[in-house]
Amino acid sequence: MLKIAICDDEKKLRRDLRNLLAVQMELTGMDYAIQEFDCGESLLAACDAAEQIDILFLDIEMPGSDGMTTAKLLRQSGCKMIIIFVTAYPDFVFQGYEVHAFHYILKPYEEAKIREVLSKAIQEISGQETQFYMVEQKSGTLRLPMDAICYFKSDRRTIHIVTTNDSFTFYGKLDDVEAKLPACFQRVHNRYLVNMHFVTQVRPTSCLCHEEELPVSRAYKQDLAVAFAQMLLH
Repeated sequence: MLKIAICDDEKKLRRDLRNLLAVQMELTGMDYAIQEFDCGESLLAACDAAEQIDILFLDIEMPGSDGMTTAKLLRQSGCKMIIIFVTAYPDFVFQGYEVHAFHYILKPYEEAKIREVLSKAIQEISGQETQFYMVEQKSGTLRLPMDAICYFKSDRRTIHIVTTNDSFTFYGKLDDVEAKLPACFQRVHNRYLVNMHFVTQVRPTSCLCHEEELPVSRAYKQDLAVAFAQMLLH
């Protein structure tokens, strides 16, 4: 059973997040349980009592033991759960990587973001991230190592895969591609998905990926900045 915890001092926000998570978990068909905590102290007490938590959605701004302090204490006690920070203030996000935060979600909650982050967290736990990306072509099936793929580019119904030493094309949708990728791949534009292991610089409207300059749209700029910071700290 997958055990999910939500720690937030605001009851309505806990309920909203719980409802969104429950909808997504029902779609996976997995057994799950969701617990709620209204402060860092009650969460820490539950963990001290050997309560197993797999995924924790942790509010940063709370009275008493705030989310960052709580996360540090959890890590110091040896807790290995995936921590996903929730906050109304994106400036706090960069502090999360010193406690190995997996991701962050901004308030108010968006269903698409909940779905994306939860899916990646489940992948991380299950250890089922695919080692190869399968490409169906007329000549047969290609198995491309994930760690050799620099980025995906969409051109109408055609997807271009650029690897470290070659490129390939197939028909498809970038949204469908994204659903099959591990967490190191980041959407930076409606037409581009990049492997963060190959991103060496983030600029105001572009990024360098395997020495190529790729566009970054405003909608994905913040997520890219956080993902890049995470890669630098790991």
